[in-house]
Amino acid sequence: MWELFVSFFKIGLFTFGGGYAMLPVIQREIIEKRKWCSEEEVLDYYAVAQCTPGVIAVNTATFVGYKCRKITGGVVATGAVILPSLLIIMVIAACIRSFADYPVVQHALAGIRVAVAVLVLRTVFQMFRKNVRTAAAAGIFFVALVLSLVLRVPSMYIVVGAIVYGVLFGARGREKA
Repeated sequence: MWELFVSFFKIGLFTFGGGYAMLPVIQREIIEKRKWCSEEEVLDYYAVAQCTPGVIAVNTATFVGYKCRKITGGVVATGAVILPSLLIIMVIAACIRSFADYPVVQHALAGIRVAVAVLVLRTVFQMFRKNVRTAAAAGIFFVALVLSLVLRVPSMYIVVGAIVYGVLFGARGREKA
C-alpha cells in the first residue's frame, strides 16, 4: 500500500499541467517501472476515465489503485495523486497576490504551459499509434476530430457516438466470424 501511495504521490508532485500532462508519467511509473498494469489496461482506464466526471489522471489513479488493492487501494492512489496539488495550491493561494505581477513569474508560467502542451501532444501521439490501427479506427478518429475541432460538438456526444459505433462495429465483426 505504501508503494501505491508513494508512486501516485510522485505522479501528482512531479507533473504540472493537469490530468493529460500526467499520462506519460503514469505510463512510465505504472506500466514500465511497477508493472502493475499492462499498456492495454491503462489505455482502457484512460478511455473510461475520460467518460466519467473528474480529472482523467485522478480517475485513472482510482482505477489502478482499485486493481491493485480494491477499494482501499483506490482511495490511497486517489488521495496520493491529489495531495501534492492540494498542498501546492494552498501555498500558492497564500502567496499569489504578492508574486503574480513579477515578469519572472509570468515567464515561468508561460514556459510551463509550453512544456505541458508538448507532454499532452506526446500522449496523443502514443495513444494514436496504439489505437488507430484499422480503417474503422481511423474513421472514428477523423470523424471525432472534425466533430471536436471544426463543429465544436461537446466531448460527451463524441464519446457516446464512438461507443455506439464500436458496439455496432464489434457486433457486425462477430457476425462475420
